[in-house]
Amino acid sequence: MNETVYRVLLVIAIIIAIGFCLMVYFTGKGDAMSGGTSSIRTTYKGRATFDDQVSKVTLICGILFGVLMLGLDLIASKIYK
Repeated sequence: MNETVYRVLLVIAIIIAIGFCLMVYFTGKGDAMSGGTSSIRTTYKGRATFDDQVSKVTLICGILFGVLMLGLDLIASKIYK
C-alpha cells in the first residue's frame, strides 16, 4: 500500500516539476537577480496582469513541489528502512 502511494506521489511530483521548469523557462525575463521587482503590479483598473497571474501560479507550483518532496522523503524513510 505504501509503495503504491509513494509511486503515485512520485509521478505527480515529476509532472509538477516538468511543468514548473517549463513555466520558469518560458516566462523568465532575465531580471531574476535584479532584486526588488517581485511585487505584484496592477493596471489602472486594479486588475493583476497576465504576468502577475503566471508568477502566482509559478509560486504555487514551487511550493507544492517542495511539499510533495518532503512527503515523498517521509514515506520513503518508512518504506525503505
